[in-house]
Amino acid sequence: MRPLGLAVVLLLNLTVVGQTPASQVPVIHFHSANRQIGLPVPGPEISEKKYIVQQMSGGVALFDCDNDGKLDMAVVNDSTIDHYKNSGGDPLITLYHQEDGLKFKDITKQAGLTRKGWGMGISVADYDNDGLLDIYVTGYGGNALYHNLGNCKFEDVTDKAGVGVGGFSTGSAWADYDRDGKVDLFVSRYIHTEVDRLNEIKTNYKGLMVEAPWGMHGESDLLFHNRGNGTFEDVSQKAGVSDPATHIGLGAVWGDYDNDGWPDLYVANDTEPNYLYHNKHDGTFEDVALLAGAAVSAEGQPLGSMGVDFGDFNNDGNLDITVATFAYQPIELHQGNGKGEFQDETWPAKTGQPSFRWVKWGIGFADLDNDGRQDIMVASGHIYTAIDTLPGEPGYKEPFLLYHNSGKGTFDEMAQASGLNDEPLQSRRGIAFGDINNDGNIDAVVFNQNQPPSVFINDTKNSNHRVLFKLVGTASNRAAIGARMVIETTTGEQMREVKAGSSYLSQSDLRLHFGLGKDATMTKVSIRWPNGKTEELKDVPADAIYTVIEGEGIKGKVALPAAGM
Repeated sequence: MRPLGLAVVLLLNLTVVGQTPASQVPVIHFHSANRQIGLPVPGPEISEKKYIVQQMSGGVALFDCDNDGKLDMAVVNDSTIDHYKNSGGDPLITLYHQEDGLKFKDITKQAGLTRKGWGMGISVADYDNDGLLDIYVTGYGGNALYHNLGNCKFEDVTDKAGVGVGGFSTGSAWADYDRDGKVDLFVSRYIHTEVDRLNEIKTNYKGLMVEAPWGMHGESDLLFHNRGNGTFEDVSQKAGVSDPATHIGLGAVWGDYDNDGWPDLYVANDTEPNYLYHNKHDGTFEDVALLAGAAVSAEGQPLGSMGVDFGDFNNDGNLDITVATFAYQPIELHQGNGKGEFQDETWPAKTGQPSFRWVKWGIGFADLDNDGRQDIMVASGHIYTAIDTLPGEPGYKEPFLLYHNSGKGTFDEMAQASGLNDEPLQSRRGIAFGDINNDGNIDAVVFNQNQPPSVFINDTKNSNHRVLFKLVGTASNRAAIGARMVIETTTGEQMREVKAGSSYLSQSDLRLHFGLGKDATMTKVSIRWPNGKTEELKDVPADAIYTVIEGEGIKGKVALPAAGM
């Protein structure tokens, strides 16, 4: 969380969020849906956050916990120093089940999610290949693994599995890094701090004396290899991802950035260079971030990196990286060439200018208007409540950023026109993406500090076609985490990968979504399964949710509403 120098600031022509030109057409639009779905609406309260552990939470998740075809929602529960010390905190997460009529019901207690703690992040995966998605929760002081028993009932298997960890865990992400058919788990960790011995290390930030990570010691990261018997082995050091320099880790995401068929790992480090771990195919990794051009900014500075995501914003078949950063730093956009190298496109693509003032956290690529191009949505919020006392500074509660992909290598920021900032601002953290109401549009769930989460339903109206794919592995891991899909239409090609963990400490829908514009048919759909095997589908119609089983093709189809409805 280190700001760029004053000289850089003075050279920038900043775009102020909230001043959308009147002539701009809202091609993407959301509405706040908390009242509609039965969740409380975030209010105006602010509580002082003196310590880093109080500032960093938290994550959200969208996933189907009972295979009924509707996305359910999980949100971590943060805490306060006194509450955590006196009672051990609250249950690490709250689980909301989606009922009929787009209503959500809190089922945390009956689901068996009772382990207490200080929640930070969430990811999901089917670690035992039984067809049910399991939940991993990171937290301060200890993590939890919940095994899905069916019907959204869970068993706490943390101790048996050996993944409870300790310290200050933040990000988590799953992938089958050795392609043995079982997903493995990476956990990033943040600073070393103890609630029983808080010394309130003070840093002068613009005249405010605050606790900040500068000068604080980090904690090592962890990689757990799935043994296939319900337990995991810590292979962090052997694999080369233990972070011996103890950089300060936050968001993490897996993706095959060099197109060799093996999952690689990108880790956001706060105030330090980011990691890009290249998979060497032998159970080990090599950090190549500096050589690849994905470790620091275009100016050569490490940034306060928070949330991360892989996506293909220019539809060239190669994964690109976007990174959410601290105040007076730009959102990073690194364009991949598929050969292991990245070009910093932050300023040319116009993601830097509008984002510069804000503290950015949750971030993700998603095609929000189904035009066939991935947009970028960002959740923001400051970490210091006292920032409101400084004239001219961004407030503690900050606006969304929404970048519409022009298709010309640039983005147009349009959050104000989209309706995302119509509700009172909050200090937001994680964001998860998915089609909550199964209408073909990608919606979003966002974590608000000390408030209920915000749910935003995408009500964009146009005639663009779209499609979702639920992939089911057989020889590969059951949730097909790491699978790559390429669809072809008369307009061109698009590529997506199934990701378990991304954004800021959050989990998006595992189903792959494609906007198809005016194309009503995909001439070819190619799938590279996590084990490296491939298969193709021909002449697949748009406007449906498909279930595709490895080696068996399409085994389920649910029609989407007519485009524009």
